[in-house]
Amino acid sequence: MPLDPQIQALLEKGAGVPATETLPVPEARAQYDARVALMAPAPQVATREFSIPGPGGPLRIRLYTPDGQGPFPLLVFFHGSGFVLCSLETHDGICRNLCAGGGCVVASVDYRLAPETQFPGPTEDCLVATSWCAEHAAELGADPARVVVGGDSAGGNLATVTALRLRDEGGPKLIGQLLLYPVTDFHTPGTRSYVENATGYGLTRATMEWFWGHYLARPEDATHPHAAPLRAPDLAGLPPALIQTAEYDPLRDEAELYAARLREAGVPVQVTRWAGMNHGFLFWVGRVDAARPAMDEACEWLRRTTGG
Repeated sequence: MPLDPQIQALLEKGAGVPATETLPVPEARAQYDARVALMAPAPQVATREFSIPGPGGPLRIRLYTPDGQGPFPLLVFFHGSGFVLCSLETHDGICRNLCAGGGCVVASVDYRLAPETQFPGPTEDCLVATSWCAEHAAELGADPARVVVGGDSAGGNLATVTALRLRDEGGPKLIGQLLLYPVTDFHTPGTRSYVENATGYGLTRATMEWFWGHYLARPEDATHPHAAPLRAPDLAGLPPALIQTAEYDPLRDEAELYAARLREAGVPVQVTRWAGMNHGFLFWVGRVDAARPAMDEACEWLRRTTGG
């Protein structure tokens, strides 16, 4: 179907803004942070912040707790964008919606960003944070037997990698992975959607190349399964997944290929391609009408998967 007219209006509003890949990293971060002012108000839930020991120093976590009586399921959430940009603040609305709608405690992890910390540093942060949150679930008002990892875009990548590493290296058992238009592979050779949606829909191929260029210190890391989980030799034994993709997204096909590989490995997968949407559309719940059903799907999946 055509690009959603409300998405088109948002893209037109951003016309003339410098392309991300043309900016120094601090300016690109400031440009993305400015989006927060355009987002709709999100549900009011209880929040608090704390730090845990991380591989590179204190690791900040923002905790969201729904109304009601716990212990609640626990979603450990990793934000996008591109391992380089965004923060707890840019993804506050998404986390509030998932907390209130999914009926779960959400622990949003402020992992270290590239280029200051390159691969595999962010994956180490996410692994440590997930293990810590599961081990301290009772202190968080959560149930250690109902832990899900999730994230959007690069955060979806980090969620898949965390699930892989916990399977292979030991740690808390996960019962699900919530992957919102995730990065699952390197940009080269790329997929058909990298060609179809290379420009014109927000996230571009050039921006993805810029992200990967900052994230990876060595060219050979592009094929490492902890950077490009689509290239993992074996996906058996991973937790059930919901994978959401967007029609006008360069990452659409790689996410759907990951879903297909999970299915082939015997992992239960629900995958939905959201027609007319572009990469990052869940930022716009409350501004783009068609974003609400996708958020509702994610929340319903969380409740069904966790028994919440």
